[in-house]
Amino acid sequence: MPVYPVESTKTRCAAAGCPCCDRTPRYPSDLTDEQWKLLRPEAEAVMAELRRGSGGRAMVHDLRAVVDAIGYVTRYGIEWRALPADFPPWRAVYAFFQRWSERGMPQRLVDRLRGRLRVAWGRAELPTAGVVDAQSVKAADTVGAASRGYDGGKKINGRKRHIVVDSLGLLLVVVVTAASMQDRDAAFRLPAAARERFSTISLVWADGGYAGRLADWARSVLTLTVQIVKRNDDTSGFTVLPRRWVVERTFGWMLRYRRLVRDYERRPDHHEAMVLWASVTIMTRKLQQATSDGPPHPRWGHPRTGPPAPIQQAA
Repeated sequence: MPVYPVESTKTRCAAAGCPCCDRTPRYPSDLTDEQWKLLRPEAEAVMAELRRGSGGRAMVHDLRAVVDAIGYVTRYGIEWRALPADFPPWRAVYAFFQRWSERGMPQRLVDRLRGRLRVAWGRAELPTAGVVDAQSVKAADTVGAASRGYDGGKKINGRKRHIVVDSLGLLLVVVVTAASMQDRDAAFRLPAAARERFSTISLVWADGGYAGRLADWARSVLTLTVQIVKRNDDTSGFTVLPRRWVVERTFGWMLRYRRLVRDYERRPDHHEAMVLWASVTIMTRKLQQATSDGPPHPRWGHPRTGPPAPIQQAA
């Protein structure tokens, strides 16, 4: 029995037996019509940029179906081979995922959506400050020994994803390394990447794991201020740390996507792509909420007219 039992004469897709052009969104991970209306022009614009000068034939499968298929894998953590039959064939979906990742499509989508979301929330399109942190995740047996390591502090054998987010928790930069790499060693790549992509950033907040030479190096080489937000050991119980809670909330958003709970990717850049695709879904849904419900919760503050003020540490 064929996997895609659809007669080619009954489908509008050029690929024989593929029902992607006629599929109806039916899974919770699928984008709604309102969300696709927001994402479609951005995706088509990015694809036009990538095709410019490279040639190649036009896309055969339906763009929305392919994006929903990648979102299905990201959300539910299934194998590519286990994609439901109403999506395009899994080999085609994986080929698009790999090709788009190599050409930087998910990163460009994140940049476009983040700019629109910041403007909708009353902020400038480009961020002026960021928050950096890292999270270790266990690696599956598909992850080779060359790209994994052991995090002694968290007792985790796997990989570590290092991210920089803006003051709203929207992703700026992601770098995936072995879990054995110390935060302060990988941190030299993060401010440099953030500074290269966003010349407007002048301040980065970090936790105590990034203390040391990083602040002096960033100040002298990148003209970037790295401020360490220390934990107050005198207080008992749980306390929300200024600025650091933003990046911790972003990690919480990511862990709603089962493909990110554990690292299944053979290549670190594919895990980075999974983080970016999850961010695309998150930002698209938040943009749809922002355009329909108005500004975010008041705790996120009022529209900023100047750069953020440094945090005053307790003596």
